[in-house]
Amino acid sequence: MPIYEYRCNSCKKRVSVLTLRVSEEVHPECDRCGGHDLSRLMSRFAMVKSEDARLDALTDPSSLSGVDENDPKSMARWMRKMGKELGEDLSGDDFEQMVEGMEAGNLPDDDGGTGGADDFGGGDLD
Repeated sequence: MPIYEYRCNSCKKRVSVLTLRVSEEVHPECDRCGGHDLSRLMSRFAMVKSEDARLDALTDPSSLSGVDENDPKSMARWMRKMGKELGEDLSGDDFEQMVEGMEAGNLPDDDGGTGGADDFGGGDLD
């Protein structure tokens, strides 16, 4: 079932139209103003990657270019990218708090600051 996207030439709203068949004739109408003067847009699309392709992308040395392990903002960007490549839902509260703290310029530390060692599975092993 294709979804076609249009832009209303009157109110500039984006309109999505779901059709049951590709061969079906579409008569789009703006949801906001009811206008019929719409221009078809190029729709975005997504390509599904296999797990192997995602892992290959992570092991590519070029994916680490520009990552500075001493710069918390750089590490936060890399962590978000890694989560997206893995296709995992890393949007839990703990992960978000840690990454947001790093984006604010705070490195995780061992004394309970932003994401202390225990948050990373570290800490004393005594």
